[in-house]
Amino acid sequence: MTGTMPENARVDLFTMATITPGISPSASLGPAPNTQPAWSVEDSAKLYGVHNWGNGYFTVNPAGHLVVMPERDPKRQIDLCEVVEGLREREISTPVIIRFRDLLRHRLMEIRLAFDAAIAEHQYTGNYCCIYPIKVNQQRPLCEELRDIGKELGYGLEAGSKPELLAVLGLTENLPAMPIVCNGFKDSEFIETVILATKLGRHIIPVVERFSDLELLVRHAAKYNVRPRIGLRAKPSTQGTGRWESSGGMRSKFGLTVTELIQAVEYAKQHGMADCLTMIHFHIGSQVGDIRKVKAAVNELAHIYCELKKLGAGLDTIDVGGGMGIDYDGSQSDSPSSVNYGVAEYAADIVYRVKSVCDSNNFPHPRILSESGRAMVAHSSLLIIDVLGKTHFPSDPNLPGVKELMNKEGERPQPVLELIDAYEALSQPRVNLVEVYHDAVQARDEAMSLFNLGYLSLPLRAATERLFWAVGRKVLSTASQKGELPDDLQDLPQVLSDIYYVNFSIFQSMPDHWAIDQLFPIVPVHRLDEEPTRRAVLADITCDSDGQVDKFIDKRQACKMVLELHELKHASGVEPADAVPADGKHEPYYLAVALVGAYQEVLGDLHNLYGDTHVVHVSFDDSPGVGDWDLDEVVEGDTVKEVLSYVQYDSEDLIRAMRRDVERAVKAGTMSVADGQALLKFYDQGMEGYTYLE
Repeated sequence: MTGTMPENARVDLFTMATITPGISPSASLGPAPNTQPAWSVEDSAKLYGVHNWGNGYFTVNPAGHLVVMPERDPKRQIDLCEVVEGLREREISTPVIIRFRDLLRHRLMEIRLAFDAAIAEHQYTGNYCCIYPIKVNQQRPLCEELRDIGKELGYGLEAGSKPELLAVLGLTENLPAMPIVCNGFKDSEFIETVILATKLGRHIIPVVERFSDLELLVRHAAKYNVRPRIGLRAKPSTQGTGRWESSGGMRSKFGLTVTELIQAVEYAKQHGMADCLTMIHFHIGSQVGDIRKVKAAVNELAHIYCELKKLGAGLDTIDVGGGMGIDYDGSQSDSPSSVNYGVAEYAADIVYRVKSVCDSNNFPHPRILSESGRAMVAHSSLLIIDVLGKTHFPSDPNLPGVKELMNKEGERPQPVLELIDAYEALSQPRVNLVEVYHDAVQARDEAMSLFNLGYLSLPLRAATERLFWAVGRKVLSTASQKGELPDDLQDLPQVLSDIYYVNFSIFQSMPDHWAIDQLFPIVPVHRLDEEPTRRAVLADITCDSDGQVDKFIDKRQACKMVLELHELKHASGVEPADAVPADGKHEPYYLAVALVGAYQEVLGDLHNLYGDTHVVHVSFDDSPGVGDWDLDEVVEGDTVKEVLSYVQYDSEDLIRAMRRDVERAVKAGTMSVADGQALLKFYDQGMEGYTYLE
């Protein structure tokens, strides 16, 4: 392979070649590495798909650092590596969620401008309002920012439970015009609160999910002499796509059938409240990947809207619900982790469909609401985690050592000899890789059987395993040089991958990856000007075997089972040949998990009592000084004492119990007073400390 390879071809071959952990990609492409240009930051951006899933908000700077462009302006960048180092200096340790206020504002503005443009283009006479469902992330600082930005943009909030309703009512103090939509199950107390809030002057719309909701609304409205705005939720025949498609359609959890919608209008007429039925609402599922499903569903809803108006309902608003997805994997497809449309197309299709149906029925254009929570907040938050260490399988077969060991023990087990033959066979020019690998698997299995029967020593078992890993790596290396990986070898990259241990809990910070295989972009924060030579899966610090990330975004297929990472460096800055030094000291290595602003914080659990992480709010700062960012707010993560209280432990009781135990040990002479005091000091300080490793 000579000459200069086209850039796109070079990166594709690199990705193919580097499926082998520990093998230099450029070396595996041929005998003339000098023809290959040096690894660049653009190579890293392509490898990790930054420009695909980043949506214009993320890039890599010349220093090899991941940067955020909160307003998609290359002149206004926030260097994530600088932010992480700045947080360390302020004793804010990882894991930490960084929330970018300017990015949040830009995202909300983008949705507003997209609908405004669609309204102008199609000469739509109604208006638009975006509603934020706080279930997506109920954290107070975020909701307050959304409220303040939403006040400027004419946005509203949604509550889906009694606690959320009380929170939203408090958040919207002195904002009577801000729309509040109430979804979800409702009891009499919930509805009575809504009616009283209406009397307070709030623009609040309770949505009828079950016919009994309407009966309660009519009763409490009469009790307090209130004319409420009421929404009806329809069960559409159209379903969404992806993981949540079952939440829409005729079997959806919430909403009224067409028959019940007609009955609701008649019931409201009987009580003189047909004019109070002002909104029709539906939801076809979260993260709808295919725009055709959105078009079909909105068309159906618009027809339902017009038909109910003909029956006498006082409708003036259409709520198209949630569902506008984001492109987690950068594929711009209708896969479960992507979407085949953008914000502008989404807005244009909704406005056009509603207008067309209303025009054909000679009805005025209604106000349009959308509950696009995921699309509003997902981009604005990312999780920074640090690598604690790693394990790997040795790639050197150490053939002289194995032969010396067999001579020393006076044994020449057949499986060991077969593995040696398999390794040496791989040097032949026309070797059958699949056949050699199958032979190696069988030899390894036979060796394990001999060991379990007591016919193979532990040192020879270790030699067998080392030979097997060496065969596997050489098979992958040879396959990459040939430019193909046979189907029977597809699992090898994961089998031979390193395990990088990372300071976080997947159950707390990435629960959707664990529960529903949601893909999140993961990329090193720094060293992106260096070629990554390791292939790894990520293991968290919980004691659960499910606590690992082993599916990653990939531009060529649905996902890949390993992530390209850099070798950990000694604290001295020297990159080790094989592993982290025995003392465990290595330079910090940080990873960013992007697009975690939706659902992850609020769905996280307390597995192993790892609590909420630190959260910091950062904004761009173009004033003179150090750095281009301001630390606006710090929300400290849970302490040990706090998470213990969540499961009904009293920290003071625990401290007293520990003190009694220490005194018993001192009296028994098994511990000195000084040692006892040291233990109590650590115990007491631990109660006030971060639940993660510091």
